[in-house]
Amino acid sequence: MADEKKRTTIDLNNLKAGGFIKERGKDLFTVRLRVPGGRMTVPRLKKIAAVAEKYGGEFVHLSVRQSIELVNINFRDFDAVAAELGEGGQRVASCGARVRVPTACGGCEYNPNGLVDTQKSALEVDEKLFGTETGHHKFKVGFAGCPFDCPKSATNDVGFQGAVWPELNLNECIGCGLCIKSCTEGAIAADADGRPVFLPEKCTWCGDCVKVCPTEAWKAAKRGYTVRIGGKWGRHPLVGTLFATFLPEDRVVEFIAAVLAWYKENAEGLGRVRLGDIIISKGTDSLLSHLRSRFPEQVEEKTIPPQVIDTQVGDGIL
Repeated sequence: MADEKKRTTIDLNNLKAGGFIKERGKDLFTVRLRVPGGRMTVPRLKKIAAVAEKYGGEFVHLSVRQSIELVNINFRDFDAVAAELGEGGQRVASCGARVRVPTACGGCEYNPNGLVDTQKSALEVDEKLFGTETGHHKFKVGFAGCPFDCPKSATNDVGFQGAVWPELNLNECIGCGLCIKSCTEGAIAADADGRPVFLPEKCTWCGDCVKVCPTEAWKAAKRGYTVRIGGKWGRHPLVGTLFATFLPEDRVVEFIAAVLAWYKENAEGLGRVRLGDIIISKGTDSLLSHLRSRFPEQVEEKTIPPQVIDTQVGDGIL
């Protein structure tokens, strides 16, 4: 009888916005957890497993955006699930037209390719911008520590990739050729004497030359994020286009907030529309101007709208 009278304080009219997603089964929901950057401590993971075993089904789901989803949760247990997760420091995520939990790779702590601290950036964005309402559609942010872009940051509304601008001091160069061999982009060639010549137009800012140089003749003149805007996945995927280069790590939140402000203003009256679609319809000049007034040293002079990913293959679809 007590169970029958148990009532939840969750707003049933706004479940999805609170991270509770209706399943096919009667009264059953998937509970999406908040895991910024895809990282959690082992004690948190154990607590989640215990809650899932107590209230959920036989498995949990690892989403493509690095969250854990508890399945087959009865809506009558929402309060208990949220409370017990909270005991282990775990919070529920959100859905709907708001800033989602940011994704990130491992960054530079243990990954040899990492150039920036993506985990720190993801946590800062989650703390300061998570759940911000856009009024129009979902808004996703992703961080990659280097140009390999393992977490596919370029398909986010705003995607960040770690970057290094290399600079060569020939006086310290011993002509070992390691930088030439390590540059897969052909951005470093050899002159007649076998000494390196930098070809900046081919550089992807990976910083490999800086890493392999035994004399530190190559140094990082600039370090930060390249920023692509307007990406998305879904039925009509878009690859975001480059809007800014070498954005300092400590200005990430400020940059996203500026993009959000432009998005809210320019999507007014358009209903459910993603940021990339607005950039395609309106062009890039307005957003470039808006951002350049705040980030004059990092924002590009010109760029092109997001690129549509062609998912058509013959008569079928990938």
